[in-house]
Amino acid sequence: MTTTKMGRRTLLYNLLFVVVGIGVVTFLWNAPPETTHRLPHDSNHQRFYQMEKKEAEKFCEECHNPAGQAGPLPKDHPSKYRCLLCHKKNT
Repeated sequence: MTTTKMGRRTLLYNLLFVVVGIGVVTFLWNAPPETTHRLPHDSNHQRFYQMEKKEAEKFCEECHNPAGQAGPLPKDHPSKYRCLLCHKKNT
């Protein structure tokens, strides 16, 4: 291969990289804002801030059930076993 062919190939790869990079940045820039409520920082939830996520999630259903003080989860609510995957702790 001559230097001209190598230069064109390198230019093509660089342009492809830039186009893909712009596409990824545009996709992420247009992502919807986070709408999930964070774990409240109140007396009911305070003890869970010291626990690891999976350990704390074991206690969510004590209150977040149809008979609990927090009431039932909405019908379209996703898996109730990974609460802190979406409902992040406030730092």
